[in-house]
Amino acid sequence: MSRDRPVGAVILAAGASRRYGSPKQLVMVDGRTLLEHAVDAAVAAGLAPVLAVVPVWLSRPVRLDADWLGWVRNPFPERGVSLSLQLGIDALGDEVEAAVILLGDQPRLPADGIVAILAARGEKPLIASVADGIPAPPILIERSHFGLVEALAGDVGLREFIRSNADLVWSVPVAEHPPDLDTPDDLGRILRP
Repeated sequence: MSRDRPVGAVILAAGASRRYGSPKQLVMVDGRTLLEHAVDAAVAAGLAPVLAVVPVWLSRPVRLDADWLGWVRNPFPERGVSLSLQLGIDALGDEVEAAVILLGDQPRLPADGIVAILAARGEKPLIASVADGIPAPPILIERSHFGLVEALAGDVGLREFIRSNADLVWSVPVAEHPPDLDTPDDLGRILRP
């Protein structure tokens, strides 16, 4: 493992938002869209490049119109999260040594959670935040294991692989995972003080 090349970010934000009822990528929380929260956490943790995997129909929010942010368009989000992962990892190209996988619907993800994942590099090829025995993003995957993403199919991310291949995974304990925003009720819970 080399530390000469950067660690990139792949933000998964191509979901159809069926449970939410409208495009949740652009839902505002604390004056920023959900997608902006994910991008801000990645940038604050020092990840570069940052790639957002979004559906083809999503317009780029003005605040996220930056050269350092890459947009990866998923033409078939109905095929599940595996395609978004594959498109994001593929778009990183050869310039990164590892990638941190983030979800585009966790507005309360702290940058220090990503930094803790980065600090554990070198332990195992996959590093996952784990709360109550459950792995979830942020998840770091070293370039040497990018091929694992290519083997995924359907609405399956790295979580199932992590559960069945514990020997390849270093767990970073966290008190809890930041809540996902999947429904309008979730938004109410997230906004509640």
